[in-house]
Amino acid sequence: MITLRFGPAALAHVRFAISPLVEVRRSRRLLEDPAAGALHLPWVVQARKLTADLDLSLLRALDPTGVYTPDFVSPPPDTPLAELEDELAVVAATPPEQARAEVQRSYRRKPPLPAVLEPFVADPATGLAEVVALLRVYWERTLAPHWPRVRALLEGDVLHRARQMADGGAERLFADVDPTVSWADGVLSIDKGSVEQDVDLRDRGLLFVPSAFAWPDVVLVTDPRWQPTLVYPARGVGTLWETDRPAAPDALGALLGKVRAAVLMALDHPRSTTDLARSLGVSAGGVSQHLGILREAGLVHGHRVGRVVLYLRSPAGDGLVRAA
Repeated sequence: MITLRFGPAALAHVRFAISPLVEVRRSRRLLEDPAAGALHLPWVVQARKLTADLDLSLLRALDPTGVYTPDFVSPPPDTPLAELEDELAVVAATPPEQARAEVQRSYRRKPPLPAVLEPFVADPATGLAEVVALLRVYWERTLAPHWPRVRALLEGDVLHRARQMADGGAERLFADVDPTVSWADGVLSIDKGSVEQDVDLRDRGLLFVPSAFAWPDVVLVTDPRWQPTLVYPARGVGTLWETDRPAAPDALGALLGKVRAAVLMALDHPRSTTDLARSLGVSAGGVSQHLGILREAGLVHGHRVGRVVLYLRSPAGDGLVRAA
């Protein structure tokens, strides 16, 4: 069991962020073990074809299972909406001695060191340049085309968590992060099997990073160089690759019109105009028009998160859907 001890100062420094590099790292694992994330099978099939000629052994070696994994490959983001190139710049600027130490730590208990990682010991600057180049190519082939929809999902989760914390404080925030996570008396407990760790957060707080590809794992970063970070499965990930239009009850369709009713039905979790247009097979302009009418009627709310407006049913909208 891992325990994170909160004080008033720690709670004041809880924040949320989205990290493209976290998605790179977590998604790469699914290419080898798609059963661990069956929800992403359509993406896995496509990504495997797109990376068939790409040697991913370096990324695989830097992400061993069952032991410590180097943090410099996907450092916790220092801004709420990190951009890939900014994160890659942080990786490239990793002090050579840090890169060498983290790689050696990963293989301390499971030698020998893979040959592909030898540059990180002999010449870390060369190793860092190689991994940055490979991360960029992997991203461009597998995730960049889907990033708008993935980012909308992650931004929706952040909005949901922020509203929970505003409505009910820490107890409400931690209530449904993950079945392995529980909160009581100022202590956040994470059930990680035989792993035992006790962390006093003091005034460092905790960084929450939702991930579309993290399920079923919750990942904790406690290295002193970074703000303590919890990577957890984003809510609503089951809808990420949906292409079918949700069916609206006939009565609701007759009242609002079929497309507008479908828009309202789809807003059981925060979604952007682009995301709705994709899943419903309607133009973005058409979705915007329907959202404007639903908003004027008090059936949906819009909330800006960074550069995107996310929409969610209001209590009145929930009541109408339930009644129908």
